[in-house]
This record gives sequence, structure tokens and C-alpha cells, in this order.
Amino acid sequence: MKKILIIGIVASGKTTLAKRLSKKMNIPWYELDAIVHHRTPTGRYKRTAEEQIEVIMEIDNRGEWIFEGTDRTSYQCLYQMADTIIFLDTPLWKRKIRILTRFIKQKLGIESCHYKPDFLMLKMMYKWTRDFEQDRSRFEAKLNSYSEKVIRLNNNSLNFL
Repeated sequence: MKKILIIGIVASGKTTLAKRLSKKMNIPWYELDAIVHHRTPTGRYKRTAEEQIEVIMEIDNRGEWIFEGTDRTSYQCLYQMADTIIFLDTPLWKRKIRILTRFIKQKLGIESCHYKPDFLMLKMMYKWTRDFEQDRSRFEAKLNSYSEKVIRLNNNSLNFL
């Protein structure tokens, strides 16, 4: 049974990798943002940490999975639950370009998204990227405690998938 956690900051390639692995391995994948921000017919709302864990546990009980998302306090349990943790360590310059390119595509209606692609969201994505880089040592220390199951991919190593 395979349980894979793909972790990375905004625009690191998490969703692209999750889709590829899901198709190749025939394992369902889940966006953690969709678990945190639940979509209903009346709009989106943020689940509590407890509700998020409930959803994650329901999915875990079904068997194999791929979860992809950023590092959030509310679902730290996934680090223990995963057989493999893939950290997408895409270069900062490339992530910054991807954030802007994605924003432009969303504004033009070329690419869909689960949020409102406005300038505030664009600003937040750059803020989250900066915050991650400033606090990278904390994240790296966490990964080191799971070193036996961590695979680190930079942008060049994605080509083999």
C-alpha cells in the first residue's frame, strides 16, 4: 500500500506531480487546500483543524492515497502517516515566475482556480513564499526527523516522471 505526501511551497509543482503520480500508479490524489477550504453549493468555508483531520482519516481508511499541499500545522499527522514524503524544492526564481504566470492565466480565464485571483491573492502568494524561505530552517529540521522516507526533488529531477 502506498501513501505519499507531496509537500512544497506555492508554485513548486505539487499538483502537477500529484496528477502524474496518480495516473502512473493508479492512486487517488487529494489537494490539501480543498480539504482545508471546503467547497459547498453556497461557497467555500475553512474547516477547523479537527474537521480537516476527520476528512484525512476518512481518506486514509480507504487505502492508498497521494496528498499534496503546503506545510500547515493542522495536518502534521500526514508526515507520520505517509510511507513517502516528497519535498518539491523548486528554485525560488522559478516559483516567483510561476506565481505571476499563473495569476495572468487565471485573470485571462485560461487556467481555473479554487479562489478569487485578485491582486490580494497574488500578494499573499509572494508573502507565503517569502515567509517559507525565512523559516526554511524550521521546515528542514522537520524533514530531517523523517529523513528515512523523504525524497527531495528540485526542478531538474521532475523530468524523469
